[in-house]
Amino acid sequence: MKQAQALAVAFALSAATLSASSYADGGWKGIPHLDRVFVIMMENHGFSQIYKNPNEPYLNGLISSGKVSYATNYFAVGHPSLTNYLEIVGGSNFGVLSDKYPNWHNKSCTPYLTSGHPILDNDAGIALPFPNDTYVCPISGTGSDAATVAVDTFNEVDCNTATPPVCSNVLANLDGVRSIPQAKHITGMSIAHQLVHFGQTWKSYQESLPQSGADLIDYSNGTASLVFDTATAATSIQPVLTPSTPDVVALYAVKHNPFAYFADIQGGWNPELSLTQTVGFDQLFADLATGNVPTLSFIAPNQCNDQHGRGNGEAFCAFDPSDTGSQSGLNAGLIAQGDVMIERLVKAIKASPAWHQGTAAMVIVWDENDYSGVPKAPPVGTPFPPANQNSVVVTVETNYRQSPNVASKVYYTHFSLLRTLEAGLGLPCLNHACDPDVHLMTDMFGY
Repeated sequence: MKQAQALAVAFALSAATLSASSYADGGWKGIPHLDRVFVIMMENHGFSQIYKNPNEPYLNGLISSGKVSYATNYFAVGHPSLTNYLEIVGGSNFGVLSDKYPNWHNKSCTPYLTSGHPILDNDAGIALPFPNDTYVCPISGTGSDAATVAVDTFNEVDCNTATPPVCSNVLANLDGVRSIPQAKHITGMSIAHQLVHFGQTWKSYQESLPQSGADLIDYSNGTASLVFDTATAATSIQPVLTPSTPDVVALYAVKHNPFAYFADIQGGWNPELSLTQTVGFDQLFADLATGNVPTLSFIAPNQCNDQHGRGNGEAFCAFDPSDTGSQSGLNAGLIAQGDVMIERLVKAIKASPAWHQGTAAMVIVWDENDYSGVPKAPPVGTPFPPANQNSVVVTVETNYRQSPNVASKVYYTHFSLLRTLEAGLGLPCLNHACDPDVHLMTDMFGY
């Protein structure tokens, strides 16, 4: 009860503060009211790897035929995946610079907004200046998130054993020049919280989610799952499988379900703001068929169909052999598989009664470029080459646009996308979506 009351207080404070700041400049001019939004999340490939890729014919056909608007200057914010997912739905990394699993239902750990110390992904054995958790503490409260530095030298990097260690691989955040300082007035909630607060609805549609639902599930192949701090489902099978801990292909991954990292959604005190709103793709296609879809449909294909890939996957799901920012070295089968999934989803959405009622927008966006193994950063103050910036593809299609679709050259980020969705849904901006340099995507979402 105390946690629910604290959430209500945070809502009241944030709604008053954010609405005042967001409407002070004349409101959401240029963004039409949206009755519903579909956001399709894809994985780990940059703009230059997807745009005009011959193994991505459906998406590139939408672009070349002018059926969608697309951005040529749109940037993921940081690394790794979960960080970007949180930034898209919550306008902040909330101190999470990691893909680690949730510390499910843990009420005793200190939220990173309170401690001001981020949790990092670091497989190189570098000593960190503060304790690094094994799991992600549930997000809650208010406080400070983590700064976004221009060049990431601590995630997905190889470092030698020198003292101090020297890291040879680097990743560009944003464009490799811009940075975002730590913010001290971050509220631990997402667009889902806002929607529920203002009487609207949401669902997180996750392909290959097991029938048991999302609670306690770190990853799953759709049946067998890795459950937090317990043995896998395979241990209940008799005779015991060989090996007893099988190599489960992680199709569903909680790191692609950002809402599951919030304390109140884990707690489920409000059914409308709980893990019951995370459902599988069987429910997605059923909802689309009937037109009974929520205000926000957050759609995440599994890790074979979102172009992430798996090390233990088959040929069309295997990781890219080499990922340096170009199309060379990619797993052509993985790219093609993702394109087929995009086609299936787009056609199902456009065939749904929901697409033809009121105003609707469909967004397809990649989370980050994930150029693991980039050998050298450019000189300080010099931008990364375009192929190695954290630039990603985003497309927008609406059912109301009357003017031709555009190839936008405006500088946008994931925060721009959140702010624009909030604008269309009549919500106040949240966290970094309120930053003065975050622009509404009026050219892509307008009439």
